Amino acid sequence: MIQDIQRLMDAYHAWLKDQSTLRQIDAWVEITTPYLDRHNDYVQIYAKRSNGGFTLTDDGYTLEDLQQTGCKLDSRKRQDLLKMTLNGFGVQLEGSALQVHAAPESFAVRKHNLVQAILAVNDMFYLAVPMVASLFYEDVVAWLDLH
Repeated sequence: MIQDIQRLMDAYHAWLKDQSTLRQIDAWVEITTPYLDRHNDYVQIYAKRSNGGFTLTDDGYTLEDLQQTGCKLDSRKRQDLLKMTLNGFGVQLEGSALQVHAAPESFAVRKHNLVQAILAVNDMFYLAVPMVASLFYEDVVAWLDLH
């Protein structure tokens, strides 16, 4: 059975490699991953050499997209939730950009953590006022119908 799982893991690795693309943009390399955000767009990150390693960033896309779609992160609780989410993946907030620094030997895991952080922060969309209001309204209607 372990051999079957190993073959599946090898197939996953090949899929991940085949479905990821790289594009040079000045000093940066755009990495398009096969992972999808809530818009069904591929998650993209950017990498450049710095301090003997690499800086990896979303270039501010994740937080700016949330703000443009009505999810304000300006309350203390939402800021705390954002910080807790980023800390869980070892990701820093530089302005509005999610960012990590990776040594060559930790590049894979740091890239993985950044993508996971992007997807987790992206889920904060469900805290947007229109979404919360809609869910609250639905719950109140259901409760009133029941009683």
